[in-house]
Amino acid sequence: MDILEAIILGVIQGLTEFLPVSSSGHLELAKVILGDTSLPEESLTFTVVLHFATALSTLVIFRKEIIEIFKGLFQFKWNDESKFSLKIMISMLPAVVIGLLFEKELESFFGGKILLVGTMLLLTALLLLLADKAKNTKKEVSFPNAVLIGISQAIAMLPGISRSGATISTSVLLGVDRTRAAKFSFLMVVPLIFGKIGKDLLSGDLNFQSSEIAPIAAGFIAAFLSGLLACKWMISLVKKSKLSYFSIYCAVIGSIAIGYGLLH
Repeated sequence: MDILEAIILGVIQGLTEFLPVSSSGHLELAKVILGDTSLPEESLTFTVVLHFATALSTLVIFRKEIIEIFKGLFQFKWNDESKFSLKIMISMLPAVVIGLLFEKELESFFGGKILLVGTMLLLTALLLLLADKAKNTKKEVSFPNAVLIGISQAIAMLPGISRSGATISTSVLLGVDRTRAAKFSFLMVVPLIFGKIGKDLLSGDLNFQSSEIAPIAAGFIAAFLSGLLACKWMISLVKKSKLSYFSIYCAVIGSIAIGYGLLH
């Protein structure tokens, strides 16, 4: 992988991590188009690094909310901050369990599974369409909501299902306020990404060759900067009920991906 290719993939990750079009799915499609012949493990490693970059951009955008979460964790009082912190932790559990128990199986889904990506993009399109038609409310995320949103996040570990699309759609369909749904969706993934990075570093799974450092750094920076822009944009779009546009986009890209997969 050269630097230009890494930058392209980084920009794709930064934009699609927050926009409900599946960052992992687009990365897999881009790798096929760019002729990336990485093994599934290597492909997933680069994907994890780019996700780390967008997690950092989330920290920047939601720094005030994240400070409140930590306050809630260490105040040891049953208040709004502690409740929100607990909901974030509950929402993480399904993805943590799936990630730990089925890590190798998940890795096998990466590395050019175009038919899978296309099919999951069509599923994402359906979710977004349903969510866009749901009535807006002023409700907050409840504890049962946090469990269901967490399950949707775990399912979205498959390439092609948008994590933000799945979690925001689930929240909106459950009657959660759209702005709260978007913020909860973006915040709930941050601990998971940092946990994944920490686990891989401790286990030695993220061993880079010296020749890979420059492309990975370029991709990281591109993902971080584009992520900052996309995160703010997405919050505005969710509030204005513009998810149907992304539903159409996912349906078109998913159909093209399925057609490409069947012909190659």
